[in-house]
Amino acid sequence: MKTKISYEEATRILTSREKFYICLGLDRIAKVLNLMGNPQEKLRIIHIAGTNGKGSVSKMLSEILSYSGYKTGLYTSPHIIDYTERIQINEIPVSKDDFSELIPDICRLAENNDIYLTEFEVLTAAMFKYFEQQKTDICVIETGLGGRLDATNIISSNILSVITSISLDHTDRLGNTIEEIAAEKAGIIKPECPVVISASNRGYNTVISRAKSINATVLTADDADIEFINNNNYARVNGKNYRFNLLGLWQKQNLGLVATVINYLIDAGYNINEFAFSEALKNVVWNCRFQYLQEENIVIDGTHNPDGAALLRQSLDFYFPNSRRIWIYGSMKNKDYANIMNTLFRDDDIIYFCEFGHSGSATADDLKKKINKKSEIIKIDEIDNFISKKEDTSLTLISGSFYMIGEILNLNPKLKNIARLDNT
Repeated sequence: MKTKISYEEATRILTSREKFYICLGLDRIAKVLNLMGNPQEKLRIIHIAGTNGKGSVSKMLSEILSYSGYKTGLYTSPHIIDYTERIQINEIPVSKDDFSELIPDICRLAENNDIYLTEFEVLTAAMFKYFEQQKTDICVIETGLGGRLDATNIISSNILSVITSISLDHTDRLGNTIEEIAAEKAGIIKPECPVVISASNRGYNTVISRAKSINATVLTADDADIEFINNNNYARVNGKNYRFNLLGLWQKQNLGLVATVINYLIDAGYNINEFAFSEALKNVVWNCRFQYLQEENIVIDGTHNPDGAALLRQSLDFYFPNSRRIWIYGSMKNKDYANIMNTLFRDDDIIYFCEFGHSGSATADDLKKKINKKSEIIKIDEIDNFISKKEDTSLTLISGSFYMIGEILNLNPKLKNIARLDNT
């Protein structure tokens, strides 16, 4: 009889043996999944890769399919508060009890067979097993890094692939050009399985070339349109206006991809109606990605690459053109924070740099050296008090590393509750 362990112990096992590193490749995950009976081959999967936008696309598709009555698995990363956020069915995270059973079982199986898995590989194996156990109808799975050698790409086929916006990020692992990075992302395309990509994607030609080489049909998506009227956000898709709960001009491309996927699924026989599409767009929440907390006049966004920063700045100028901006910003030291900050911050913005508990956090001094703007340092345990005393007319932006954002929310139960991260 197995001894039941706590969620905290399961996460300790998950992060032990220096599992928190990236080691791209499919050999290890293939071996452990084979020992598990290859649960991934029993699932119907929509597979999504890209530099920016893959989380938003995944979340929208999951919501639409859930509203349509399908038991829908969703796998995303990173998490904000708990690891369980990454593995969901119909927007409900895997229970901590189930998580605490899956993780040690997989780690034990791997170690007993001399297979040394990374943290992401353990989570991916757990996700495949959980979705198989729960008999999901369809799964929306986001890659972790890249595509071709990402652990999620162990699947042999899929319903279709989706390639979201491609830009320069993780260049040390994926390549130094858009074409090189696009080729890695396009590695998720499967022979004779369709791929959806936006006509405005910078990696379009590379993806098209890959698809043609393996006889995969290309479905080219047109961008949707976004309007902001009387403080309400609307999306125009296929000639119709929908209330849309996700802010950000980058959602034009993301929603165009989603609409193309849904049209394909309908043609393939899936029962997805207008009501499900409309309700999903009206209610979808993607935590800490240009998430506006109106009660506190706060925007939370995990911006971590220069292209994402440019899109965030453009969207802030669109939605909040006249607002005074106060930034609470922190970054991992391996990110291009100099370019990110100089894109985000205006000359008259008020900037607070925040150091957080992760060993890879950039110091406030590191950050200050890279900008020629007035700034101060704020300690993470002072942010709750700072927010409670801020001027109502100022828009506060908590941005940068998801690790920092998670720490701030954990120390601020009210913000955590408003951000809908209190029940995960």
